[in-house]
Amino acid sequence: MPELPEVETTVRGLERVLQGRRLTRVEPRRGDLRRPFPPDLGQRLTGARVTGLRRRAKYGLIDTDRGDTLIFHLGMSGRWRIEASELDKHDHLLLETNDGRRLALNDPRRFGSVDLVPTGELDSFAGFEGMGPEPFDLTPRELQHRLEGRSAAIKLLLLDQRIVAGLGNIYVCEALFRAGINPKRAGGKVSLDRLKKLVPAIQAVLGEAIAAGGSTLRDYAQPDGALGYFSKSFSVYDREGAPCPCGGTVKRFAQGGRSTWYCPACQR
Repeated sequence: MPELPEVETTVRGLERVLQGRRLTRVEPRRGDLRRPFPPDLGQRLTGARVTGLRRRAKYGLIDTDRGDTLIFHLGMSGRWRIEASELDKHDHLLLETNDGRRLALNDPRRFGSVDLVPTGELDSFAGFEGMGPEPFDLTPRELQHRLEGRSAAIKLLLLDQRIVAGLGNIYVCEALFRAGINPKRAGGKVSLDRLKKLVPAIQAVLGEAIAAGGSTLRDYAQPDGALGYFSKSFSVYDREGAPCPCGGTVKRFAQGGRSTWYCPACQR
């Protein structure tokens, strides 16, 4: 957390205030997050104009007219704040634009990251190497090919960024529920017919979450401070003991070091 919908919502929020603007101030306010800030970050970005914003998996990308792309990851607790007139102790990177906007990257737990990469070299960025397709570009047959012969649980395989990029615990639990697939089932044993339900379920869950501004559970908020409301629509995630429409009861168990929620009555 934040996952793909939260990052997509963040990028869209930043786009409204950064697209076409020139960066007049770029100031790291500490030496590092998960890893050190690029030592020449301020020098390379100050004076640059933002030419585009986009997302790859759970990373946000900010392109500039100097041929550099700032790559940010929000980690466990990161968020961008727009109009950060009063700085918080957890505001670790400050940006100001030529029209007087002030933005801060806030990350209390400091599991996020900031990198600066020549735009033409993005494909070789360590975080992107070997990464699978975006969920919205995925087809059932491609997923079947990527799962072929795999004995690991489908839930764990969907979290593997080499198979599908950007999926996280919340939305995999929700998509598997919608598709009626048991999260313990071996990935290679899921039939194509069932994958034809799963892929649209993944895409629908992500699309609905983006439209709702993501899911606010603890720290996450959109850049303008608005909360994400998809958590109000959870069917199984964090709902242990809740009734399922099928008549069953939502259960929780530990899987791959994380909690998994599902309904054993209707997910087979």
